[in-house]
Amino acid sequence: MEERLTSIPEIEIAALQRRFEEAYPQDVLRWATETYGQGLAVVTSFGPTGIVTLHMLSEIAPDTPVLTLDTGLLFPETYALMDEIEGRLGLNLIRVKPELTLNEQATQHGSALWESNPDLCCNLRKTVPLGKALDGYAAWISGLRRDQSSQRASTPIIALQAKYNRIKLNPLANWTEEMVWTYIRAYDLPYNSLHDQGYPSIGCLTCTRTTEGDGYSRNGRWSNSGKTECGIHLDPVGPGEITPIDLASAAR
Repeated sequence: MEERLTSIPEIEIAALQRRFEEAYPQDVLRWATETYGQGLAVVTSFGPTGIVTLHMLSEIAPDTPVLTLDTGLLFPETYALMDEIEGRLGLNLIRVKPELTLNEQATQHGSALWESNPDLCCNLRKTVPLGKALDGYAAWISGLRRDQSSQRASTPIIALQAKYNRIKLNPLANWTEEMVWTYIRAYDLPYNSLHDQGYPSIGCLTCTRTTEGDGYSRNGRWSNSGKTECGIHLDPVGPGEITPIDLASAAR
């Protein structure tokens, strides 16, 4: 599996990126499931884009493993949504948990680590657990979109992610927020009720706030700091950067 992963030439990935830029997300998902089979996993926090992705996949490859990071700090509404969608779509859901309980983390690193060192907290409760959970998978799917933040504006639909050394697919990267919600309403899909209470993006309850007015959907995350990413999508290509693409070149 590792050999298959690392042997994909950059020129092939670039060609796939050009092809996928004009494709429907379902076509990207179909390619991924046909290429990787059970070596493919979806990683989702059950945000709107993730819900759309899961619904599409349920009609293409319903047994695809679905990984979700249960940090122990999620909103009750998020846990309720997980249960509802798991039952409705018959998900092959795997709840990934950190090695440390919250009490163990407090003992080792101090209480409220999410306030004193949010990067370390995210690393312990999200980034490291996901890296371990991805063992055995050659590729993974996420719900990144270019309109979610300035850091995500050049998100590719397919790339080799250096952090986890896996092919990463963002099938809805070029969709807009409006397109996502149109799909959700068209199929009458459940979503997190907190979205109706001023939460555009929902993570841990300790680090998520309501927002007002227009702006990027992730503006309510870690709102008292300059942090906008938990770390699972960051590659070592620069400080706080997501692996970018040259969209003009990709379109050629």
